[in-house]
Amino acid sequence: MADKDETLDALAGRETDDGQESLSDAPVPADDAGTAQRDNALDEDGDDISDVLPVLSVRDVVVFNSMILPLFIGREKSVRAVEAALERGRHLMICTQRQEDTENPGPDDLYTVGTVVNIMRMLKMPDGRVKVLAQGVSRARIEEFVRQEPFLEARVDMLDEATPEDSPLLEALLRTVREQSEKVLALRGLPAGDISSILQSVREPGRLADLVAANIRMAIPAAQEILEASDAVERLQLVNRLLQREVEVAAVQARIQHSAKEGMDKAQKEFFLREQMKAIRQELGEGGADGPDDLETLAAALQQAGLPDDVRREADKQLRRLRGMHGDSSEANIVRSYLECLAELPWKNASRDRLDIPHAANILDEDHLGLDKAKERILEFLSVRKLNPGAKGAILCFAGPPGVGKTSLGKSIARALGRRFQRLSLGGLRDEAEIRGHRRTYVGAMPGRIIQAVKQAGTRNPVIVLDEVDKLGTDFRGDPSSALLEVLDPEQNNSFSDHYLNVPFDLSRVMFICTANRVDTIPGPLRDRMELIEISGYTAQEKAAIARAHLLPRALKNAGLKPAEALVEDDAIERIIREYTREAGLRNLEREISSVCRKLARKKAEGQHGPFRVDAAGVEALLGAPRYLEDDDLRILRPGMALGLAWTPAGGEVLAVEAAPMPGKGGLLLTGQLGDVMKESAQLAQSYIRSRGEALHVEPHFFETHDLHVHVPAGATPKDGPSAGVALTTALISAITGRKVRGDTCMTGEITLQGRVLPVGGIKEKILAGVARGLRHALLPRQNLKDLEEIPADLLEKITVHPVGHYDEVFPLVFEDE
Repeated sequence: MADKDETLDALAGRETDDGQESLSDAPVPADDAGTAQRDNALDEDGDDISDVLPVLSVRDVVVFNSMILPLFIGREKSVRAVEAALERGRHLMICTQRQEDTENPGPDDLYTVGTVVNIMRMLKMPDGRVKVLAQGVSRARIEEFVRQEPFLEARVDMLDEATPEDSPLLEALLRTVREQSEKVLALRGLPAGDISSILQSVREPGRLADLVAANIRMAIPAAQEILEASDAVERLQLVNRLLQREVEVAAVQARIQHSAKEGMDKAQKEFFLREQMKAIRQELGEGGADGPDDLETLAAALQQAGLPDDVRREADKQLRRLRGMHGDSSEANIVRSYLECLAELPWKNASRDRLDIPHAANILDEDHLGLDKAKERILEFLSVRKLNPGAKGAILCFAGPPGVGKTSLGKSIARALGRRFQRLSLGGLRDEAEIRGHRRTYVGAMPGRIIQAVKQAGTRNPVIVLDEVDKLGTDFRGDPSSALLEVLDPEQNNSFSDHYLNVPFDLSRVMFICTANRVDTIPGPLRDRMELIEISGYTAQEKAAIARAHLLPRALKNAGLKPAEALVEDDAIERIIREYTREAGLRNLEREISSVCRKLARKKAEGQHGPFRVDAAGVEALLGAPRYLEDDDLRILRPGMALGLAWTPAGGEVLAVEAAPMPGKGGLLLTGQLGDVMKESAQLAQSYIRSRGEALHVEPHFFETHDLHVHVPAGATPKDGPSAGVALTTALISAITGRKVRGDTCMTGEITLQGRVLPVGGIKEKILAGVARGLRHALLPRQNLKDLEEIPADLLEKITVHPVGHYDEVFPLVFEDE
């Protein structure tokens, strides 16, 4: 019967190796073999079983009658218990611990009902452990422990059970247990032939209960409950209930395994079909660009791209379509290009920001001289990003004249953060598809320039500069500025939808920086999404320093000259700034310096030996006659002339306003391409003078006998704006009264009918222009005093600023004493 039990044990899935049963070593009592007593109890082989037996505790198994199992014993106390059993007839009482984690169990830590086993075989291992093979002989109950040292020893009572009479209920229960056991084996995929014969041969209910229970996975308390049941039918009923649960668990397990097997079968089937398609394509000569290898490469690229779930579903859909298309069809090329675009986009690649504020400040100072306000705002932006990485930052827009460093500021920000840099020029852009992309139904469709810039950057968080955002156009193809609203809105761009992709792409981590020359031409909704940082321009001193530190070394390198071969003195650079350029930025200055270096390079190429020295006197020989000379006639102004300050996209400008009276009937003639606002300013000036004629020393009947002609050079340049109101009024008063205006004084401000002087813009550029012309006094609206904070203190030392609020304050400051 032992061999049959071992077969059932293996087929039913129960492990009987050393990993299944573990022993906990009990306290060892003193060795006294003489106290053992014998009675008339017999084991299956007919040997007497003593009623006093050594007790061995096990931790995670309940031993049933007739069960054969190996025991690995390693502790010295447990070895002594086994040796004592071998000396007394090879019988040992095995009881299960109540708690598995008890290391040294005593009498109270063990279940009182256990199984007497017969030690069939013992083997000593090389590591000192003992391996025994034991078979359950009889259930027994511990009556009392007779000693605890050197091992547990107890008086036991064999639990005999009467064989119940045959009955329909008993037969039904036996059949049910056998059928349930066979179901478990069938669900586990094990053959039930031999085991069924074993189960059919067992007629005793207690024997069948022990046989099945020994091979069911169950918790220790449940197994102990079966072992302690005194009635054989009751034990069989307990086993039947456990078998029912085991059938349910095995059925669920079988369904899980079946589902997994179906998935594997489906994958194997798809692989087989793909191999067949590959062979068919090769026979038809359709390897091409969409051959199986290329498609698998594309599928692998999509798998590694880190696509979001919704994008992944769209990609899989298009990939399935592509597999069914002919490789040379036009639609296949469109789908393949689309999938390649999805695979190349940086869905998960992002560069790590270097949010080191001192490092960023050093980079900004290295790359740009001045621009303190812009640098301060950039550092504030980076500081907030460092403290709150998830914050939705504002979109910065650098506004200022050309050549002041707006785009290069974006490059410096990218370098300071350690991000990739991309630049998009939006000047003259009229097609909305340039921003949102073309729909794939069009021939030659492609993503918009925003998505293309992100793809070229290779990371999802580059710095993208949108240049010339003020020069966007609009026509029948759409409004690009409206498309930019979604791009530049932090609340929307986390799911930007490009027409070509047709899936959302997250632009929230992209740092957008816009540049513009004029703010008033930026559409209002678009301007509302940006934070404007005005960059006015550079002073002559700043230009000279930038030329010495950056422009001249770059020009020498481009011309192939070494710094020691061309010595350009500071006074030469200052003369170039003063007489050959007149701009707020640095582009023309860089061109003139490059021209000087090229002429020096020609001398070297012709064989002349350096070093070549360039001073102020030698500039004219290299660059020709000066382009901008101070007008000597403007040093001392004639009656009817006044110097006004104007703002242009290229920076500040000093304008000479001229007025002349002539016989007539009070008419006003305006020339010089003046805009509507400037014409209205001239009319306001005339009305103000007529209303204040007596206070301004105007003859009572002057306007009845004279016309006035106002002209603002240069006549070919359009001019507009309210800033010339004060200058127009002054020029008209000078022309009417014949009084001269001071030649070292310039002015700006809007005039009203009541003579109030209202604030205007572009104060820094205008002051820079006045200083560049060598003027000593500047009249500004009093409300513009706050704008003087942006002007360097050393610049303000060269010109005296007079704040005025009414023209009555202007009059004594601008006219020379008679």
